Parts: sequence; structure tokens; C-alpha cells
Amino acid sequence: MDWIKRNLVFVIGAAVTLLLMGLAGWYSYSGWSNNVTERDAITTAYEELKTLHASKPAPGDGKKVDNIKLAKEQKQEALEFTQKLQTQLERIPAIPPGTNITSRDYSAALQETIAQLQREATNSSVNLPPRYKFSFEKQASLVTFAPGTVEPLAVQLGEIRAICEILNRAKVNSLDSIRRERVAGSPDDMAGPATDYLSAQSTTNELAISSPYEITFRSFTPELAAVLAGFAQSRYGFVVKAVNVEPALHSMVSDVAAPIYAQPVYAQPQPVRPMMGEEGLAPGAAMRARYGAAGAAAGAYGAYGQPPVAAPVGVAPAPKSGLQTLLKEKQLKVTLLVHVVKLLPPQK
Repeated sequence: MDWIKRNLVFVIGAAVTLLLMGLAGWYSYSGWSNNVTERDAITTAYEELKTLHASKPAPGDGKKVDNIKLAKEQKQEALEFTQKLQTQLERIPAIPPGTNITSRDYSAALQETIAQLQREATNSSVNLPPRYKFSFEKQASLVTFAPGTVEPLAVQLGEIRAICEILNRAKVNSLDSIRRERVAGSPDDMAGPATDYLSAQSTTNELAISSPYEITFRSFTPELAAVLAGFAQSRYGFVVKAVNVEPALHSMVSDVAAPIYAQPVYAQPQPVRPMMGEEGLAPGAAMRARYGAAGAAAGAYGAYGQPPVAAPVGVAPAPKSGLQTLLKEKQLKVTLLVHVVKLLPPQK
């Protein structure tokens, strides 16, 4: 006790020091714990930031770039463009029109449309395969159809008619085939000829439905250009996805063979046999005795002594005057993959 009294200041200072060291230790521990918590939060936020920036599209930093706001503005622009497109891009009418179409109505419309397409092709000088049904070979022989398949078939009939109108207007030389997709759930399409159908199917997004068609025809380049221009200028939604052009089969062989000219044939001169009673005469006397003085002056080959020469059988034609043809166009076999785009009704 005496020592504490003598060193009271020292003892008080030591106690205060211990207390301050304890407080410092507690403060350091609490700070370290807080640092760990904050570090974990920063790490989590950084990982989330990396994930957001790696996403497409990135949301932006919120100040300089706000991609969410830009996305909303672009969506509004897309809606306005779609509404404008609705007024300029018409939907191809179905044949027959309507939603509650009976099998009888569709069968009658199909027969009438096929006959009309055949007649229009004839009037436009477009050759068709014999008794061609425009990819409706199976349906043309039926009067009843599976439930739920009449409306899609009516839509396809209207679209094929619109395609044929463009081909007839372009006056292609011949139409080989038109292929369409099989109607879902149609046993008639499953049993139809494979040459009428495509393996591709329609695709649908938030704005439109795209239906594929394959068209094969034969023409020259002016008709092909007219077909492509017809699709581009149509009021309907035709999109040419692929074009395959190759020489037509009969055009791979030369249309006109080179003329073969026969070689001229010359007859060999035959020796003139003396007539009876001239054997003992001299050559000149025999000539005078046979033809007279005029024949003797004509020489050994007189009026009847000239050896006959046969005229050539073939004579090469004279070269034509004017410009020379450097390029002769051949008929082409063209295959087009065309998609019909049908806009969906605008969502409210």
C-alpha cells in the first residue's frame, strides 16, 4: 500500500493506459469486423456489376448512359413503325375469305381457283405441267377435310394465287412447281405427293408470321428480273430469301448445230472412143470427120468432149453484215425461296 501511495500517479496512469488499450482493442476489432462486412458487400456488388455489364444489352451507368430508358424509347419507335407498316403492308386475303369456312365452300373455291390459275397461265403463255394443281394435288380430289385445317389451307391458297399472279405478269416461260409447308394436323397433306411440300415450317415472333414457299420456273433474265421486281413492288409482304439459278437442261446443248457442207465430187474425164470407120485416120482428120471444121478448131475437148464436173452439194452461206453476236442468252432454271410475312394484330 505504501508503494501505491508513493507511486499513485504511476498506478493511475497505468490503469488509464490499460483502459485505453482495451478500448483501442475493442475499436480495432469492431472496425475489422465492419471492414469484413463492407468488403463482402463490395465484392457482391462488384460481381453483380460485372454480370450486368456482361449482359446484352447492358443497363448503363445510370448517369451518362441509361440503356433501360433507351430500350423503352426504341420499343415505342418499333410500335410506331409497326402501326405505320400495318397501313402499307396488306395481308393476302384467304380463298375463300372468313373464319368459319366449311369443307364444301373450300372445295368449291379450290376447284374454281385452280381452273382460273390454269386459264391465266395459258393466257400469259406460261407452260404448266399436265393437270397441275399448284401443290393441292391431294386436296383437289377431296370434298371433306380434317377439322381445323380448312382455314390454314384457305390462307395458303390465297398466297399461292398471289405468287402466280406475279409469275404470270412477268410472263415466265414455264412453271415447274410450287411447294408449300404441310398444314399441322392435316392427314391429307401427310398423304399427298412429296413434290408439293417443303420441310420448312412457318416461324412466329412478337410482330409477324413468316411462311415459306419454294417456286421453280424457267425463263430468261428479263423475266427473272420482272419476277423479282414484282415481289419487291407488291403490296403484300413477300421476302425473297434465296435465289438459285442454273442453265436449263435443254439449253446445255447447242441449239443450232454447225452446218456440214458436202465436198464437191468431180467426175473423171472418159476417153473418147473413135466411131466406126475412123480407125485409120489421123487425129485431126478423125476430128474433122466427126464434128467438121468447127469441132476440130475446138480442140480435143469440143462441145461434147468437155469432162462433166459435178456441182458441190453444199455451199457455205455468205457472211452476214452488221453487228456480230458475242453473247447468246440461254434459258435458265430458277428456284426461289420466298417467305410471306403476315403482321400480327397490334397488342393492346
